Amino acid sequence: MRAYHPGSLAVQTRVGVRDLAEHVGRSISAGIRPVAAAFLEAQPMLVLGAAAPDGRVWASLLTGRPGFVRATGPHTVSVAGGVPARDPLAAAVTEAGTPVGTIALDPRTRRRMRLNGTARPSARGLLVEAEQVFTNCPKYLQKRELYGRARDPRPGVARHTRSLTPAQQRLIRTADTFFVATAAPDGVDASHRGGDPGFVELVSPTELRWADYPGNAMFLTLGNLEADGRAGLLFLDWRTGTTLQLSGCAHTEYGPEGRAVRFRLDAVAETRGASPLRWSPPEYSPSNPPVTKDRP
Repeated sequence: MRAYHPGSLAVQTRVGVRDLAEHVGRSISAGIRPVAAAFLEAQPMLVLGAAAPDGRVWASLLTGRPGFVRATGPHTVSVAGGVPARDPLAAAVTEAGTPVGTIALDPRTRRRMRLNGTARPSARGLLVEAEQVFTNCPKYLQKRELYGRARDPRPGVARHTRSLTPAQQRLIRTADTFFVATAAPDGVDASHRGGDPGFVELVSPTELRWADYPGNAMFLTLGNLEADGRAGLLFLDWRTGTTLQLSGCAHTEYGPEGRAVRFRLDAVAETRGASPLRWSPPEYSPSNPPVTKDRP
């Protein structure tokens, strides 16, 4: 199994972390260990990244009672219900072999796990064949408690636009977390970005920018952007369950003060009450760098 494609290798070389990345890459497994299976089965949500039939990449939130995601073998994961019909990725997984990236994140414990591979429809919803399974450290992950579920779990109708409304801009300006899906010739990856509110800069109603904080040296997201600029972002209002999904293209900017990613959107989908889960205010990660006006 190859841990990295040429895009990630190019970024690792540019940043000077090839040796560290090679060491970290040994933690990537093609199988689902028992501890990983137990973690998945305890989660009430899963983020799925994939390309829609029109080629746009999106990140989508799937939710259910714990157990709706479960390992059904050493290399397979079953997701009950699949992708909601209202979601931009509803028609993405229609046949076997669809590249997907997933991330299961538990704010209660600051743990997260990524599983990338291919998916196909199943009687239960989706079946994901794992190709890369690995965990990440709790850096930049805010802690939250799960208050419960909405009394009326029915989501609103998805609202589609080509730019961000003032209310959507406020959600992004105050966000401390978002998820990012990226694509490359060898598959799709879904990842997490976190920081203190304001870490995502709103350049315009169609453009965002955020600093690339030091991480695990893999550079899977930036490596994908090096090879294929398509990206999908998912913002979540943890109090109300509203989801804000953005699809567009991104690239990495390198400067003397560090790296930043600039994202230009061309499609927006907002769904009020998309998630029935209701979470507490955050306890911010001690790893979060201070947010300043002088961004890289």
